[in-house]
Amino acid sequence: MDPETKENQPKADPRLTDGQAPRAELEVLQKRVEEIYISVEKTRKYFLWTLIITVVMIVLPLIGLAIVIPIFMQTLSSSLGI
Repeated sequence: MDPETKENQPKADPRLTDGQAPRAELEVLQKRVEEIYISVEKTRKYFLWTLIITVVMIVLPLIGLAIVIPIFMQTLSSSLGI
């Protein structure tokens, strides 16, 4: 390992004994992983709602137009006698 990478490695808490250090670090890492999981789940829900809103605001009106335009054209052509 090069010296620069070695300097950036997290250091164990010197107040803990050798038997406690890995356990404490593991608990800290578990807590961080749980926090990351919660954040990822929130982000996933934001993306889901963004997708739902996009479908409602863009795709459904396009489907509606595909139904309404032929009806409008038929009404227009029949009223004009074409």
